[in-house]
Amino acid sequence: MLRLGLYGGSFDPIHHGHLILARQTLEELSLDRVIFIPAAESPFKENQSCASAADRLAMVQLAVLAEPAFFVDALEIHRSAPSYTIDTARTYRGKYPGDALFFLVGEDHISTLPKWNEFGELERLVQFVILSRSDLRLKVDYPVVQRRLDLSSTEIRNRVANDLPISYLVPDRVLQYIQERNLYRGDVYRSG
Repeated sequence: MLRLGLYGGSFDPIHHGHLILARQTLEELSLDRVIFIPAAESPFKENQSCASAADRLAMVQLAVLAEPAFFVDALEIHRSAPSYTIDTARTYRGKYPGDALFFLVGEDHISTLPKWNEFGELERLVQFVILSRSDLRLKVDYPVVQRRLDLSSTEIRNRVANDLPISYLVPDRVLQYIQERNLYRGDVYRSG
C-alpha cells in the first residue's frame, strides 16, 4: 500500500518553508512520495494570485527537481478555476483506491476547512495533515507536522516588489525564474 502526501496550494511562489515541511512530513508520516498540486485558483483566494498558474507550476517543477520523492501534478491547473480539493481527492481516490492519501494543508487553513466544498466527503477520502510553521500548540483532530519557520510567500512577493533580495528564501532555480520572468514587481501584496 502506498502512502501519498497530496500538497495543495497556490505556491505563489514556492519557497524553502514549503519544501522543508514537505520533507519533514515525508519522514514523520513515512510517506512514499509528496505530490505538489498547484491550484489554478483557490476559491478562498479568488483573483489574489500574483503569478500566473503556468508560472507557479513552472516554479514548483523547478523547486522539486533534486528531490526524488517529490512530484508535481498539474491537474488543478488544467481544470477550470476555482480549484476544489474534493475534485482532486476524488481523482486520486480513483487512481489509488487502496492506498493511504494524506492531504497536506497549512495551519492558516484550519479555520476554513469546514467551509471547503463537500467537506464531509473530503474527510472520508483523505486524511488531513496540518503543516505548521509556528511553535503554537494546535488543537486539531488531525496530525500536525510542525517546524518553526518564519517565511511566507507574501513576504517574498513584497521583498521582490521592494527590490530586496530573496536569496536563501527560495531555491536557486526559482529565484532565477522569478528574475527572468520579472515576477512580483511593482505592488505590495496582501497576506496570502
